[in-house]
Amino acid sequence: MSIESNILVEHKDAVAVVTLNRPAARNCLTFATIAELREAFENLGASRDVHSIVLAAHGPAFCSGHDLKELTAARADADGGETFFLNTMQSCSAMMQSIVNCPKPVIAAVQGIATAAGCQLVASCDLAVAAESVKFATPGVNIGFFCSTPMVALSRNLSRKHAMEMLLTGDMIDAETARQWGLVNRVVPAEEVMNVAMTFAEKIASKSSLTVAIGKEAFYRQLEMPLPEAYAYASRVMTDNMLTHDAEEGVKAFFEKRPPCWKGE
Repeated sequence: MSIESNILVEHKDAVAVVTLNRPAARNCLTFATIAELREAFENLGASRDVHSIVLAAHGPAFCSGHDLKELTAARADADGGETFFLNTMQSCSAMMQSIVNCPKPVIAAVQGIATAAGCQLVASCDLAVAAESVKFATPGVNIGFFCSTPMVALSRNLSRKHAMEMLLTGDMIDAETARQWGLVNRVVPAEEVMNVAMTFAEKIASKSSLTVAIGKEAFYRQLEMPLPEAYAYASRVMTDNMLTHDAEEGVKAFFEKRPPCWKGE
């Protein structure tokens, strides 16, 4: 296990576990933490030894959002904090996109409350497992600023009406509501969160890493396309995928009734 200031990175075979490690501060996202998370996702995404990633957190909160004390302190700057605010939001947006752009699937293991940018973090992950006691919110509207950047990830997971309900009211929703609305995949007892997240991660890690990477990229790209363009793009992707070694090996192993031997190529 290596300590990178505000986060921990641990490797368990082909699964990497990234853990937010500021429990006393409810794992809020400082400018430094955001940079460390982005670096971790980019490095793990480039590693041939890592096939899937679990994002977890220490303490009673998963992530409470941006560090409001850090943001408030920037108001003393000559420009009233404008430069720092913009840099922070742009940096956080880039970090969230590094999760989506990471070729390795990222599974959130949500053991505690996730609000504002913390809720955005969950929404940015490919899969999410939440404890039964967890609550989610985008409460910026309650303190005078709309959760506009969390809105981007939230609106790509939930229906428009559900996303707008969270954004306009700032109300907490419980874990089961989050599951019904599409923010999380599973709701389990608190003691089972990491086990279920790791089960997802290990199952994904057993697949061809190349095939999973191809599929993840294609999934997010086609979402933004009109239907005919999406089908044309997906047809090309699937054709290219079928020409890989792992696709040929997978079909051969299926007919020969044996486990496939993946090469990631």
